[in-house]
Amino acid sequence: MLNLNLRSLRADQGGAAFVEFAIAAPLFVLMLTGGFELTNLALTHLRLNRAAETLADNASRIPTQVDEFDLGQVFEGVELQGKSIDLENKGRIILSSLEDNGKGGSAKGQKIAWQRCDGKKVKEPKYGREGKGASDNALKDGVGPPGRKVSAPAGTAVMYAEVVYDYEPILWKGIIPSKEIRYEAAFNVRERDQLGITNSKGKPPKTC
Repeated sequence: MLNLNLRSLRADQGGAAFVEFAIAAPLFVLMLTGGFELTNLALTHLRLNRAAETLADNASRIPTQVDEFDLGQVFEGVELQGKSIDLENKGRIILSSLEDNGKGGSAKGQKIAWQRCDGKKVKEPKYGREGKGASDNALKDGVGPPGRKVSAPAGTAVMYAEVVYDYEPILWKGIIPSKEIRYEAAFNVRERDQLGITNSKGKPPKTC
């Protein structure tokens, strides 16, 4: 009788699936959460890239002289676009009007004619503040990453956008470190020949 029971026990495979699941489950969960984290990171990069392009593009499309009210609407649209990643609280949005400084000789270069910022992240503009390059060649070759600098021809301007964001992992906190993500974009202004900035409605400027 005892030998019969032992043979029956050896032939019983009822618990094999449970053991296999117990071994495979941690790996499955790791792959599932890792895939979710990577997808979230990729989508965040996509949203930030689009936010930078939208900021520069919409600012460049303002047909008449730029007003603080117009810029407020442009910034509001970008923050609405980045609402799903809380761009307003975790990011910094910087818009600069890059123009020829009108100087000659060794002082010739570009200038940041005006600049506006939004978002609660504390971050300095990467290429300088409003007024930089106005009287010297501090921005001789324009602004932008090495090898991809942009500059504005005389009589027009380039809207240069910087979007900087503090990314925090959702599920893998402590495993994947938080990181700062940056995107930049530039568009030439369309039609507009009045390059200054006005404040017809007394709106508080979003200064940097």
